[in-house]
Amino acid sequence: MAPFGKIYSYPGNWRVQRAQVVAALNGLDVPLVDDFKMGETNRSPDYLSKFPMGKVPALECADGFCIAEGAAICMYLAGNGPAAEQLLGPTGDAKTKARIAEWSCFAENELTLNIMIPAVMSVFKVMPYDEKRYDFHAANVERALKRLEVAAKGKKYLVGEQLTLADIMVAGPLFFGLAFLVDSEMKKAVPETVRYLQGLSELPEFKAAFGDLKSIETRLRP
Repeated sequence: MAPFGKIYSYPGNWRVQRAQVVAALNGLDVPLVDDFKMGETNRSPDYLSKFPMGKVPALECADGFCIAEGAAICMYLAGNGPAAEQLLGPTGDAKTKARIAEWSCFAENELTLNIMIPAVMSVFKVMPYDEKRYDFHAANVERALKRLEVAAKGKKYLVGEQLTLADIMVAGPLFFGLAFLVDSEMKKAVPETVRYLQGLSELPEFKAAFGDLKSIETRLRP
């Protein structure tokens, strides 16, 4: 079977890994571009003609359709395959679709932003360390986890009785955050969330994309 498309990105990008989970559930072959070089490939005239802002990750489909933004890539892949109604909600069920969208927005607005600012200071080291700013975003992650703790209590999935895009979107930034920011003290306050994430990490599609779930005792600072 010919690939559905190809993803431009550097290795280990969690935004790509969650897209790979979606693709696997829909039976789509979406490999990474082999010769991608961050800062070179995404600044080339050819790349910018397809993705004008030079953003990564970006998806180029076999039919010529091109789309950037990690969340949009996941949504597009979710809608193209036999698991579309599972991932995005059944046709005609506006409430389920809205709930999945709500959690997807939560993942981008409450988790991704607040996890990535500390990451660019302590993991990627492309921003000067600012302790006050680091702690501000870490506190926002704690606040978001408390909201997730209420929703995850006694549940395997966030929306309904099966895996949806909501779970994949939320898991992506948190799996990354567990490796450097969400430490033992933070996890102690949200045991249901820890159980929920551990359950997702053991699903074969997550295991194939993310590998073993990483977890730290003390958060990483520069």
